[in-house]
Amino acid sequence: MSPSPSLLRRSLTWLRRLVLVGLALCGLGMIGVALLVRHHERGLPSTAELKRYAPPQVTRILAKDGTLLGEDFVERRTVVKLDAIPPEAKLAFLAAEDASFFEHEGLDYPGMLRAMWINVRSTSSRQGASTITQQVVKNVLLTQERTFDRKVKEVILARRIENELGKEEILELYLNHIYFGHGRYGVEEASRYYFGKSVGELTLGEAALMAGVPKGPTRYSPRENLPRALRRREYVLDQMLEKGFAKPEAVEKAKREPVVLAPEPETSGELAPEVVAEAKRVLREAVGDRAARGGFVVHTTVDPKLQAAARKALRTGLGQHDARRKVTAPIKKPKKMPELFEGDPLTDKRAVYVGEVTGADDAKHELFVRVGSMRGAVNLSHAERYDPKKVRAAEFAEVGAPVRVSLVSKGDPNHEGKYTHARFRLELGAQGAVVAIDVRTRDVLALVGSYEGLRGGLDRATTSRRQPGSTFKPFVFSYAMHQRRFTPASLVPTDPGIMQPGYRPKNYDGSVAGEPKRLREVLAKSVNVSAAWLVQEVGPANVAAWAEAAGIESKLGATPSLALGAYEVSPRELTNAYATFAAGGTWEAPRVVARIVGPDGAEVPLPPRAPARRAMTEAEAYLTTDLLESVVEDGTGKAAKVLGRPIAGKTGTSNEARDAWFAGYSTEIACAVWTGYDDRLPLGAGESGARTALPIFIELMRAAHQGSPPTDFPTPPGIVRVPIDPVSGLRARAEQEDAFSEVFLEGTEPTETAKESEGEGGGDAGTESGAAGAGGAASVPVETPPPAPSDVPPPTEGAPLPTAEPPPF
Repeated sequence: MSPSPSLLRRSLTWLRRLVLVGLALCGLGMIGVALLVRHHERGLPSTAELKRYAPPQVTRILAKDGTLLGEDFVERRTVVKLDAIPPEAKLAFLAAEDASFFEHEGLDYPGMLRAMWINVRSTSSRQGASTITQQVVKNVLLTQERTFDRKVKEVILARRIENELGKEEILELYLNHIYFGHGRYGVEEASRYYFGKSVGELTLGEAALMAGVPKGPTRYSPRENLPRALRRREYVLDQMLEKGFAKPEAVEKAKREPVVLAPEPETSGELAPEVVAEAKRVLREAVGDRAARGGFVVHTTVDPKLQAAARKALRTGLGQHDARRKVTAPIKKPKKMPELFEGDPLTDKRAVYVGEVTGADDAKHELFVRVGSMRGAVNLSHAERYDPKKVRAAEFAEVGAPVRVSLVSKGDPNHEGKYTHARFRLELGAQGAVVAIDVRTRDVLALVGSYEGLRGGLDRATTSRRQPGSTFKPFVFSYAMHQRRFTPASLVPTDPGIMQPGYRPKNYDGSVAGEPKRLREVLAKSVNVSAAWLVQEVGPANVAAWAEAAGIESKLGATPSLALGAYEVSPRELTNAYATFAAGGTWEAPRVVARIVGPDGAEVPLPPRAPARRAMTEAEAYLTTDLLESVVEDGTGKAAKVLGRPIAGKTGTSNEARDAWFAGYSTEIACAVWTGYDDRLPLGAGESGARTALPIFIELMRAAHQGSPPTDFPTPPGIVRVPIDPVSGLRARAEQEDAFSEVFLEGTEPTETAKESEGEGGGDAGTESGAAGAGGAASVPVETPPPAPSDVPPPTEGAPLPTAEPPPF
């Protein structure tokens, strides 16, 4: 039976009405969507910024051979171009995250509907549907919050990105931005961290393992849970097979591939934190605020083997001093207690405090100390230097024993307002610095500013200034010879009585009178009186200007005590000034940074380097070197003869042995070593430059020249050799048996011949023609100088060392 015409008409009418309502609703929906989109478009970030996007990257500081010295970063990331990533690695990430990436337009609509259905059924947000494009939007342009508004913005921006960027550009952004856990961002840093290689060297199995990590960086990290990470790798490989991204035999091989993770990077003491700090400073000077964004590679001049040898030599030398001073565990109460600090460390701020031990906690391996009004603890886990036998905390030091400490943190006050949980660090032993510079290039090969070698520590090689003692004397003697008034054979006084009133420097042996000696002898034996007399003769202001031309940058005073190193210098500037002698009299600025490469691969112009200049003639520099060789041959630096090669150098010891130095050079390398306490505590009885600093110099130079043949310092034009009488310094008589050859600047050699004496081979101490004699002290007013340093010679082999109770530190 057919429907009646009226029923059909009513049905059609309702159908038309429903269609109209549907169309109206669709129109309203479209208007609503348009309004929603327009509303959320306001304030959206520009997708054009992605073309210029430069995420924070790692800046790497490298040694001269490419060894990594340190890194600086906000986010540990290294950006790589997409074509540097192997195809199988890119496909592994697509299989893991978005297999249809190259097919959709930024949004996976079926996936979004599927995720919505699953979430509705579970009544919670259990599944997302983010494409790689959406993840780029979320990670780069938006926040990580999970709200409806952010999701709408994400969809809008994803469509925009697909219209403005190519697929390869989007994928490159994604692979360089994603987080892999353990503080690593991007595929390059992840590859280096997990496998110790660049992303371009990954195998399929390694790439698949890495591709599984971003889904849950903690959950799927092979370092955190390898079995779970392997199951995730298998899933990624199965997806690659299913999508046709890899052949079956390659997938099977990758599944069987064993996982070999790279060793965890060292987080303790670094090889060259002083160099890293210097490199960062130079980088900031070169590029300004761009340094904070990272991505630079800073190539330094440091030789990593020599840097390690320098640190080892310093630690060995200071360790020997620790043993002599008895500052290693177990620490006992001394017979004579030092004065303890009794103030408030928060108001009376010092580098080092003398506190007392109040107890110990073996479980925490801590020592309890009282420092004035503050109480706290020392973590002995960081005090390996003073605990070679690894004793218990309770055995480390007696209760009541004095200990030198520095304040690390004050902790929190108790109900009485007193700080009882402060943290301290032991400062029982001396510190030191070592600098080694290539004589020819002025490249800094080693820079050590502390025993510990920790980032952020004090770089005493560069920033600390201390009295150089007798290591300053070469500048006095070289200037005296530059004036042509003195030669290595000139006789100079050794009697303190010839000095101006008010200034009486002492000789190292305590002598108050002595016969005049040749210039070479008084430098080799480090006779203080002779140096002080000499600086008065040639003028302290002239010597100060001469030293500055050679490379001393610190302010120097024009007083007689200048000759004995009373004015402070840094180990670094002293090393470079000695390198001026070694380089034939040419000064050149030392450098730590050789070049800088920017994130774009282009070389960054370095800050301008001061032009080299001639500080003295080649002949004058050679003459100084020849005199300093005598220090090693027959003077206070005799121990350096063990190196078996020509070495020129000078010991230095300031008053009360507060500073001990040795500075010297071969034909290739100049080096200076300083040792001392930061608060200027004396190093102890019997300590000197020869005993405390010279052994460190020897060990470093031994490492620096290992395998290289000895080379002599070349004799330049303008030098003549003349046989002289050792007593008078005059030209030797014909057939004189004890005559020896001496070097002179051409035109300053003696012309008068020594007379025969009643003694065998002797001569009258007369004045030679063409060179100065003993002469009297210059009668010029002198301001009151600081106490003069003194040099202590090394103990005679087999002789007993000075006996004295060591200080209780």
